[in-house]
Amino acid sequence: MSGIQLDTTATGQFIAEHEIAAIEPQVAAAAKLLETRSGPGNAFLGWLDLPVKYDRSEFKRIKTAAKRIRKQSEVLIVIGIGGSYLGAKAALEFCQPTPPLPFRGGRKKHFDVVFAGTNLSAAYHTHILEAIGDRDFSVNVISKSGTTTEPAIAFRLFRQKLEEKYGRQGARERIYATTDRTRGALKTLATQEGYDTFVVPDDVGGRFSVLTAVGLLPLAAAGIDIDALMRGAADGRKQYKGGFSENDCHRYAALRNLLLRKGKNIELLVNYEPRCHYIAEWWKQLYGESEGKDGKGIFPASVDFTSDLHSMGQYIQDGQRTLFETVLEIEQPDTDISLTDTADDLDGLNYLAGKTLDHINKKAAEGTRMAHVDGGVPNMVVRIPEATPYFLGQLFYFFEKACAISGYMLGVNPFDQPGVEAYKKNMFRLLGKK
Repeated sequence: MSGIQLDTTATGQFIAEHEIAAIEPQVAAAAKLLETRSGPGNAFLGWLDLPVKYDRSEFKRIKTAAKRIRKQSEVLIVIGIGGSYLGAKAALEFCQPTPPLPFRGGRKKHFDVVFAGTNLSAAYHTHILEAIGDRDFSVNVISKSGTTTEPAIAFRLFRQKLEEKYGRQGARERIYATTDRTRGALKTLATQEGYDTFVVPDDVGGRFSVLTAVGLLPLAAAGIDIDALMRGAADGRKQYKGGFSENDCHRYAALRNLLLRKGKNIELLVNYEPRCHYIAEWWKQLYGESEGKDGKGIFPASVDFTSDLHSMGQYIQDGQRTLFETVLEIEQPDTDISLTDTADDLDGLNYLAGKTLDHINKKAAEGTRMAHVDGGVPNMVVRIPEATPYFLGQLFYFFEKACAISGYMLGVNPFDQPGVEAYKKNMFRLLGKK
């Protein structure tokens, strides 16, 4: 089965071939800045070769720790915010979607990964504490500094819970810190307490960190094949080094920039499978934080179809023509359901007898795409062969590299985020921090 494919057929009536030819040198120049590490933010390009140059010894320790976590606990609480959790959450939901009911198929014991420190809600964290109950649990706290407000507060809460349940020494054996290699509050505490510690590399920004210990430890603990994830990313790295005509990553960056120049300044990442919802959440941070600066950038948004067709569909079809869509499509489902007919046919659905739900879903996607294109909304489709760790690794790399190239084409530094500090200063002042 081939890898990820970008289908740009539905952009043809919006972008002419001569426009694509004209922008190709700009893509090549941006890609050269990236590959030669000569552009802005080049100190944070560790992710670029990470799929083939990662720390093998730490990778082995990650797998060892994951086995220990599963042996000692039924629940892993992952504490982090932004890039410290979105990649892991996206991968977990993509590879092991959360069942819609609170039971797990009748299994007596199931390992759960739960995310905390993603907000400041008392109710949210209280519910997690209550849900743990008498189950054994471990904590993976993820923070470069250890002082980011949301995860720092959550870590205080869950560390206290661990110490109450297991004592201070027992808690130490159940805390896994992913943090800076040498400095910071969390690193200092981890060294003092003897926590098992993993590294957030200095040259990898948070939103690009899913293929480091930030994402790999929670995923390995959940039983996801992180070797396959890294192989997919490595193959993506190789595939997206080619020239423009055969490089879907470069073409995606080019087309979204061309659409921006035509007034399409909002990109909707669309999915037709709930397992892709958090892929969109990860993607929104990646592109929003990388491109949204200096008064520039495409606004990244997302919709879950077909659900959102019943709420957002009207606006997308007939609202302001500032949108374009990038659709995620999983070609081969890992399960399917065939419809049968009924004697009364009161719902009028007997015409679907013998068809599968995946077939119906894909026809809904095709019909929606046709309607939106007719309504002035350009579409691109990113086709993912299967929902596996391998293809997810390739998808992560596809979006990361396209984001970096696209940012350089916009004339911004894709690897800083100066705007995120403004709200923090106000919050700290209002809370009385000195």
